[in-house]
Parts: sequence; C-alpha cells; structure tokens
Amino acid sequence: MRLYLVTLFLLGFTGVFSQQKEKDSVYKDLSEVTISVNKWEQQQNEVPNKIAKINKSSIVFNNPQTSADLLAQTGAVFIQKSQLGGGSPMIRGFATNRVLLVVDGVRMNNAIYRSGNLQNIISIDALNTETAEVIFGPGSLIYGSDAIGGVMDFHSLQARLAATKKTSIKGSALTRYSSANHEKTAHADINVGLKKWAFLSSFTYSSFDDLKMGIHGGQDSYLRPEYIERINGIDSIVKNDHSRVQAFSGYNQVNFNQKIRFKPNKYTDFQYSFTYAGTGNAPRYDRLIQYRNGRLRFAEWYYGPMLWRMHTFQASFTKKTKWYDEAKVVAAYQNYEESRIDRTRNNNNRNTQTEKVAAYSFNADHNKQLGQGILFYGAEYVHNKVGSFGETSNIITGNKIPLASRYPNGSQWSTAGIYASYKINLQPKITFTTGLRFNTNALNGSFDTSIIKFPYQKFSLNKAAITGNAGLVYRLTERWQLNANIATGFRMPNIDDIGKLFESAPGNITVPNPNLGAEYAWNFETGIIHSIENKYYLELNLFYSLLNNAIVRRPATFNGQDSILFGGILSRVEQLQNAAKATVWGLQANVQLWLTKKLQFETAVNMVKGKETDDTKNQQVPLRHAPPIYGNTSLKMQHKNWKLELVSFYNSAIKNKDLAPSEQAKTDIYAKDSNGKPYSPGWYTLNLRTAYVINKNLTANIGWENITNQRYRSYSSGIVSAGSNIIASARFVF
Repeated sequence: MRLYLVTLFLLGFTGVFSQQKEKDSVYKDLSEVTISVNKWEQQQNEVPNKIAKINKSSIVFNNPQTSADLLAQTGAVFIQKSQLGGGSPMIRGFATNRVLLVVDGVRMNNAIYRSGNLQNIISIDALNTETAEVIFGPGSLIYGSDAIGGVMDFHSLQARLAATKKTSIKGSALTRYSSANHEKTAHADINVGLKKWAFLSSFTYSSFDDLKMGIHGGQDSYLRPEYIERINGIDSIVKNDHSRVQAFSGYNQVNFNQKIRFKPNKYTDFQYSFTYAGTGNAPRYDRLIQYRNGRLRFAEWYYGPMLWRMHTFQASFTKKTKWYDEAKVVAAYQNYEESRIDRTRNNNNRNTQTEKVAAYSFNADHNKQLGQGILFYGAEYVHNKVGSFGETSNIITGNKIPLASRYPNGSQWSTAGIYASYKINLQPKITFTTGLRFNTNALNGSFDTSIIKFPYQKFSLNKAAITGNAGLVYRLTERWQLNANIATGFRMPNIDDIGKLFESAPGNITVPNPNLGAEYAWNFETGIIHSIENKYYLELNLFYSLLNNAIVRRPATFNGQDSILFGGILSRVEQLQNAAKATVWGLQANVQLWLTKKLQFETAVNMVKGKETDDTKNQQVPLRHAPPIYGNTSLKMQHKNWKLELVSFYNSAIKNKDLAPSEQAKTDIYAKDSNGKPYSPGWYTLNLRTAYVINKNLTANIGWENITNQRYRSYSSGIVSAGSNIIASARFVF
C-alpha cells in the first residue's frame, strides 16, 4: 500500500511520464473477456453494452493498411476518408470529437479535436496492436468528455516476461505490398523477456503512392481528369493521362514503440512506454479536386507531417488492501504537431497554419469486492496547452508575413473527474451495473488582435457535468441473453469549439465564440443474443440517442458585420453555438453460422438514422454523421494449413433529399442523380483473403480486394476507394 501511495504521489507530481484461445471473428461468444467497459477484465456476458473486439490474429489475416481500415473491416464501424492519409470513424451517428480514442489507457482526444473529419486514428500502428475494442454508446462514466457515440480502445503489443529463468526472445517481421497504391510496408517487433524485466521494440514503415480507383459502377465525375503542376513558375492545368489514378493522394508513415517493463514481485508491475508516429506530407484530396468558376481552385493543399509522441508510465498493484483489490495508475505526456498548407491557383502566396498540443494526463483506477458485487472507482486529470501559429510566404521572393493562427496561441484546456461504478449479480442469471461520474472542465486563452480586430480579447470557461448509467443483463439460459442500458454522455467545449478561426466552406468564415456550453446526450439501448457454441451466434441491438445543446454553426456577426473579407474573399460570418438538438436511432445485427467445423458464415448489418437541427435554420434535417446502411457478409474456411475468406462489403444509397444540407453542398465529391443533384450511390465489393502456414515460423497471405473492380466513393468521403487490389504479405515469427 505504501508503494502504491508513493507511486500515486510521484506520478501526480511529475505528470510527464504518462497501459482463452483467440477467435478470428470480431465478435465473440458469451463468455469472452472484455476490458474496455470499466478498464478491468470481466466476462462479456455481464456487460450490458454492445462491444466489438478485434484480436491480433484477425489483424494479421485482414492486412489493414491503417488502424482506420482495421475498424472498417469489422463491418461495425463506418469510416469516412477525405484523403488517402486519413480515416474518420463514425459510431452510431456520432463522429470526430464526439467519439473517443484511447491507447493503452490514455485518451488521444485533445483540445483541438474538431467537429470536422479527423485523421488522428491513423497514428495508431495497426501492426503494433494486440487487441482493439469498440464500445458502442456513451462511455462518459469511465472515460469522461467526448465519449458520446462510443469509445475505441486500442492496446499495443505487450512486453512479456520470461516464463522460466531462461531469457526469452520472441518477435516477428512482416513485409506487405498492395497494388492499388503500390503500398510498401515493413514491420518488425522483438520482445526480450527476463524474470523481472522485459523489453519490447516495434517499428513499422509504410509508403503509399497515388491511389487507383476502379472501372465499373461509378460516375465519370469520380475520375481525376486533370491536376495542377508548377511549370516554369506558372500553375498549369495538366491533363491526367491515367484519370483513374488520383494524382497527389500518396503519403508515407513511420511508427515506433518502445516498452520497458519491471515486475519486482508478483503484486507490483511497472511499465514505461514511448510511442512515436509521424506521417509525411499528406495531400488533402477533397480540396485538390475543388473547382471554382470552372477551374481547379487549389494549386496546393496538404497536411504537413502529423506527429504524435507519447510517454506513458503505468503502475499496477494486485495485492489486496482495505481500499482496493487491484489498482492501476497511468501518467502520460503527449506531444502533437500538425499543420495545414494551401495555395490557390495562380497565387504565389502559400498559407501555413501550424498547431502544437502538449497534453498531460493522470488516471487512477481501482476495483474492490464489496458484498456480492464489485466497486470500480477512479479519478482522472487532463491538461492541454495549445500552440498555434500562422504565416504566409511568397514562393517567388521568399518573403514571409504573419497570418492569423487557427487557434489562440497559448490557450489552455483541462478536465478533472471522479467516478464510481458498481456491478452486482442480483442472482446467478441477472447482473446489474450502475454508476456516476462528476467532471469539471476549464479553458482559457487570449485572442491576438494585431491581425484581426476581435471584439473580445480573452475567453474563459468553467463548467461541471454529472453523468451516469444503469444496465441490466439477464441470462435466461446458457443460450439466451437480454441486455438493457441507459447511459448519459457529455462533451465539454474545447479550444477548437471556442477559439477557432477558419474557412468552413468557400465563402463562409467561422469566427470564435467564447460563450459556448456543454453538449449532453441520453442513450437507450436494448439487445438480445442467442448462441450455441460452434453452431450459431445471433445478436441484435436497438438504440436511441438524444443530444441536447448540440454545438452547430449559425449565421452571426463580427464587429457588427454579417460578412468580412477573409483570404481576399467576402465571406459570410458563422459561429458555433449551443443551438441544436439531434436524435439518432438504429439497429445493429450480427449472425454467425458454423455450417461445418471448417466452414463459417457471418454477416453484420448496421442501420443508423437521425435528425439534427440545421446549421442555418431552426428545423430538423438529416443527420450529417448518419451513414447509409452498411455491413459485410463473409464465408470463412479453414483446412489444415490453409485459411480462406470470401467477403463482401456494401453500402446502400442515400438520396439527395436524405442528405444533410452540409453534404448536399459538397458538389465536388458526390455523384449526380437524374436531376443533377448530389447523392451517395450504393456500392459493393467482393474480396478474397487467403493465408497459408508454410511452417511454424512463416506464413504467407494473399488477398484480392474489389475483385469486380468497382468504382465507388464511400459516403461523405473525398477520396475514391481502391479498385481491384492485390495484397501480398509474408510474416516471419520467431
């Protein structure tokens, strides 16, 4: 206990050092263990939430290029992509800063996570992921702000101790090539385990060329007929001789992870981890295909290197005391850097906006047997400091002048919370879970009035929120299970909400609003599971969510004017305000059938519908982050050294009248219906994956994605998805 208290004190003081047999299906049987719901292992058949779990064997077999693709392959999470170097998850009608990313117990969401599409998930190395779990519905009780739609909880490869006194050295190496974007990936990891010490190193490098789209099904408007190239100092529009190749979409990425683990005795475990992720320049494809007055608008638009560095220190204590049976403390320091670079055609001025975030976090989580139940309780503190800078440089003369930064430089955001949750088996067949969380949030900053004459100089916010849940699991028999859950969620405004100045669309400028409040959500869910091991698994979940005080853009004035000049364009002034309500409802279904011991059929279908208050009018319109009906159907076979899977992914169409107004305005990315109006067509792909175990050390994988070479663009995405794509990889394990 003394060691725990000393560790707790030191971590809180320093703050800067802040983690059965596998089945290939993302889903599980009723007795599988999950840890994402309350940060401790518990039986899945005692959890009222719907959870999708991905393990290492399925990741290796599916060969996702990024962690966004890893989630998409589950068939349970929808991924939007503005560019190849991106991936923004949508969970039950919520996305971006209303869903939470967690890595090894540390939240990735920071003070500048925006309501627009986010690409930060690609910083997580899919090949360094041991397991990933998706909690559907609010996770605010345990995880705090932002966990309204769901939580994506990633766990990296573990540093493992030796099972005997003899030093253990294990690892793997993988190479992979994909034809559609000439992906070249190399990965290696090695674990050195001693009796009390363990060392894990993991490294991945990926290079992606421009992505090639398919031939059949999609409209010619998806093609890339031309692009801008700088020739003899002039921005020239050049014909693309290979119009299915999406010029200026490629990028590269490096990931590294180092862990050091020390276990002095059977009750105490310490671990330090350093994580690095960095992309090269990543062109924003949806902006590069924008037209203005019939000509391509941008000569350049790309994200600069997206860098993420994280130091994590974790201490675990399993010796029972009067205060806890198990305790875990995690302290982390994260450093983010990202930038946006753009230049319009025939304009020699290049604009650069750079953001840096220093994020400190501290978590303490405990569990304690109380009577017939278990008490889970803990505390969290997070502090972010934002650096934001802007400049305009002349590409001819090299002259530089200040540019308005995206956010107030030096602004700060912090959150603190305490929670308690109690789980009890009221009788052998019934499990009841309930809990409460109290959270406070604060932010402050100052506006730079030297470039733009803001009508205010400073902003600050101090708010508190209480959230809770109650869930019931009724195991009628070993084969039948009923779930019901009521949960609340919240999201406190961050620096992006209150302090951002940016062009939301051509001719629209969003200005800061220092008077925002929190969003609150209620979620109601019920589910049924019927399962017989090795015969079938049936799951159906129905959900309904209500979001109040939702933050949306509204027409506003700036210094008394409803339009201002921004970037040389007269732009309508907008502001984020707590002026909306959103309702979301839908269902998720999964069916697995074991046709024989070696042959399995599986299908997963998701339907999400919703309404939200329009950005410009006080009326309910289709929900922006409600994707079309989507899912997958697969046939899997395993025989001796062979494993095969035939899988189809599909989306239904969304008619123009069912698109959100903000999506209807994106005429550059959507197909045109018979009336010339934007809409999102339905699509399908047929895919084959195979793996052959050559020997105990070597496995070869060959996949053929989009066999029928369909040309399609996923809902709300800027990049057109890959056409026919051959993937080949080899993995060596030692």
